[in-house]
Amino acid sequence: MAGDLASNSTAFSTITTTYPYWKEFVWTSNVLVPLWPVIILFGILANLTNISVFLKTGVKDNVTTLLLSLSVSDLLYLVLISPTACSYVIIRFAPDWPWPFDFQIAMELLYWPAFTCYDCSAFLSVWLGITRCACVAMPLRFKSVFTKSRTVKIVIASFLLAVVLRIPIISVYRVVWRTNPNTNSSYAYIVKPNREAMTRVNDILNRNSLLFINFIIMITCVSVLSFQLYRASRIRRSFTSASAAQQESGKPDNQGLSTRDLHVLQSVVVVCSIFIMSQAPFLMYSTARLINQELDFEKRYRTLFSMFTIISLTCSNLNASVNIFVYYRYNSKYRAQLTSMFKILKRN
Repeated sequence: MAGDLASNSTAFSTITTTYPYWKEFVWTSNVLVPLWPVIILFGILANLTNISVFLKTGVKDNVTTLLLSLSVSDLLYLVLISPTACSYVIIRFAPDWPWPFDFQIAMELLYWPAFTCYDCSAFLSVWLGITRCACVAMPLRFKSVFTKSRTVKIVIASFLLAVVLRIPIISVYRVVWRTNPNTNSSYAYIVKPNREAMTRVNDILNRNSLLFINFIIMITCVSVLSFQLYRASRIRRSFTSASAAQQESGKPDNQGLSTRDLHVLQSVVVVCSIFIMSQAPFLMYSTARLINQELDFEKRYRTLFSMFTIISLTCSNLNASVNIFVYYRYNSKYRAQLTSMFKILKRN
């Protein structure tokens, strides 16, 4: 989560060659920033496709419910982050572009609502890992504990939690109208009273403590599931051809995992791993900033900090866009339904 970009957009646009790591910042921004609109557009189309496929296949279990909710949350994030991404492209490559209003409206107003949806996606990814771990730990009781109705409640609770935790920083922003003395016309302008105090609250609630908790849970879940997949693969390789044929028919082995269960575990591991990798850059530089206070906007290493935030936001955009490849690879129902939809479109 590139939580500092929007709060310091003016500082970002005024970075000069007098700061250390200027060349690295220029190279990173020139390469990554132009990719944002492309990634976001692809992600919007991909998540719309995911939602259509899941609805057509039927939302009958807790995993599909979580995956559908994750696609909706990712879609909302990408739609809401679009003005910020496009604004950065304009500021970086057309700094003299005449804005008809305060450019920070486009850059900042929907930024934190976007990351509220991103937080919801993070919570849903955590629940995906937890439910799959529970499936492995207590397969006989799993369906009775993690029912579809309870999963729906979890999705709603995750969204409400994300909103509540972001209220302090979202409530800061206001759009007011001012008179432009040069043109004597009204001008939309953004104001941020008490932003510094609310930013500290946001840092404590979301950027540090909660992020570390999510990160630790996700790593634990991925480790457990990866170990279970390793064990299952070893057992399967040791089976006789008759036993292997039985498993290919979808019947469970002596570990209680069918072929379909293994594919679900694999998809969850990949989705959670993508989340971990996308969060790693932000986690690294936010931890580094706790050690060195100069790694921040308006301070000595502002250029290096801006470079890290660009990398972090790129990873966030990718994280919300690439799950379609995971679903297509590991979910046979998803793959069959998507193929069928493409065939219908091709005939039409």
